[in-house]
Amino acid sequence: MSEATSSSEDSRLRPERLWASLRRIFRRAWPYRGRLGAAVALTVLGAAVALVVPLGLRELVDAVFQDENRALLDTLALALVGLFLARSAAAFGGKYLLGWTGERVVADLRQEVYRHLHRQGLRFFEDRRTGDLTSRLTNDVGSVRSAVTDALPNLLTQSLSLVGSVALMVVLNWRLSLIIFLIVPAVTGLAVYFGRKIRALARDIQDRLADTTAVAEEALAAIRVVKAFARSDYEVTRYNNAVEELFGTARYRVLVSALFESGVGLLFFAALTAIFWYGGIEVLAGRLTEGDLVAFVFYAFNIARSVGSMSQLYSTFNSAAGATERLFALLDASPALQDAPDATALPPLEGRVRLQNVTFAYEEGRPVLHDLSMDVAPGEAVALVGPSGAGKSTLMSLLPRFYAPQSGRVFVDGHNLATVTRRSLRAQIALVSQEVQLFNTTIGDNIRYGRLDASDAAVKEAARAANAHGFIADLPAGYDTAVGERGVKLSGGQRQRVAIARALLRDARLLLLDEATSSLDSASEALVQEALERLMEGRTTFIIAHRLSTVQNADRLFVLDEGRIVQRGTHAELMQEEGLYRRLASYQFREPGVPAE
Repeated sequence: MSEATSSSEDSRLRPERLWASLRRIFRRAWPYRGRLGAAVALTVLGAAVALVVPLGLRELVDAVFQDENRALLDTLALALVGLFLARSAAAFGGKYLLGWTGERVVADLRQEVYRHLHRQGLRFFEDRRTGDLTSRLTNDVGSVRSAVTDALPNLLTQSLSLVGSVALMVVLNWRLSLIIFLIVPAVTGLAVYFGRKIRALARDIQDRLADTTAVAEEALAAIRVVKAFARSDYEVTRYNNAVEELFGTARYRVLVSALFESGVGLLFFAALTAIFWYGGIEVLAGRLTEGDLVAFVFYAFNIARSVGSMSQLYSTFNSAAGATERLFALLDASPALQDAPDATALPPLEGRVRLQNVTFAYEEGRPVLHDLSMDVAPGEAVALVGPSGAGKSTLMSLLPRFYAPQSGRVFVDGHNLATVTRRSLRAQIALVSQEVQLFNTTIGDNIRYGRLDASDAAVKEAARAANAHGFIADLPAGYDTAVGERGVKLSGGQRQRVAIARALLRDARLLLLDEATSSLDSASEALVQEALERLMEGRTTFIIAHRLSTVQNADRLFVLDEGRIVQRGTHAELMQEEGLYRRLASYQFREPGVPAE
């Protein structure tokens, strides 16, 4: 059973969670209680004024049909105009303040969710699709916004109108009021029955909408691959199928909502007909004046309108509850990796790194690294080599503490990484990887991402050291050139040199190079390699490379196989002994006297 299905069934069984979910949203309005209180006061005033209007109409009708008093008629008409003006002013103020508060709460919620996402570790994002997370930030929060900024003010207004109208109807004629009271149990039953269905469907819609967003985002992010393999029609079909599934669920929710609202409307129009009939009898019998009947009908219309609106609001709140549960499921997810309560900031590094009997597994019982130990001196450049899947990238991911080992310890300058804050650690690490991540802004801003307060001169100096200044200066807008999404407007070599400039600007003592030149042509690789050599000067550097020609000059090489270090030494030393490194080298170098195995 899928998570979505399970959640939907659970929501049918426990409708009280509707209010539990919404209460978590409404509690966020507490910091704005001053505006909220003023909004409620104005809303109450507007509703109270609206309730007086039918009484004024009653006096107006009686003045015409019973007293035939023209002066009283004129006075009452002017009084009604005043009431309408007062009601409009109060309604405007209440609606604006409630709307402001709602929008502020939703903005806070959106910021809170996004901030919480950034607290999560890499494992969290590996287990979830980007499109789903984006959908929660946009579509789910949008559903909550509709409830808080639109539905909540209407709920308050309609509730006051409903309660006041019922009370005044009882005062006018309790016998006529019984007609309204007879339909309340029926409306309540409809609300409970349809509300459960609507809420379950709303959550299903949010899940399907997230799936649809994910399909589109994946295809658009990989548009080069899609175009290269001529798969546009396939991706359009895949997206259309997802949209049609979404439409099917949404259509059913529309059907259920329409049945609910129409059923409520039918009940109340039947009640109005009965009121007209029985009220006419009361007028003819002299127990009710014409003005009383007009006022009573207006109050009945108020009740019908209020209950009709509240039935729509109930649907809206049920939809919002489904979205709210998804949002709070996200907010309730604790980061898998957190700083220790007594973690301290890491002082400026010299760059000594030591791994002591480190074992790590992504899944319990399936270790990727087995009892690894190594000691790297400050300023030393070490290369991690081995076949794909040997654990090289995993080992490097432990250094910035993207993951924590199940056993063993990782030290930097004698500090156990488990005892220092991740922020202070990562502030002293620079990363250059094969998959360069550039932001859809200017080249200058992408370089400055390494140090946000860097001057333009410092940015240009880093670009020169990265062999990037030349091609940047040739661009029409220079450092103000927009790179496009993921740097699509730049070549692979250009993107790599921008990433190196970003790392140079960071000026970190610990440098991580993950396949930084593997996808480049010879000309680009030469420029990038030269820039990397400048970047590595005086820094402790970990290098991952499949092309062994790029790591021959490393101070030491660690050869990994199936999560274990099987060899260590310089290139020359490892070439003199039988083992995995020599076999890998034989494939790439075909050195004389070394048989290809």
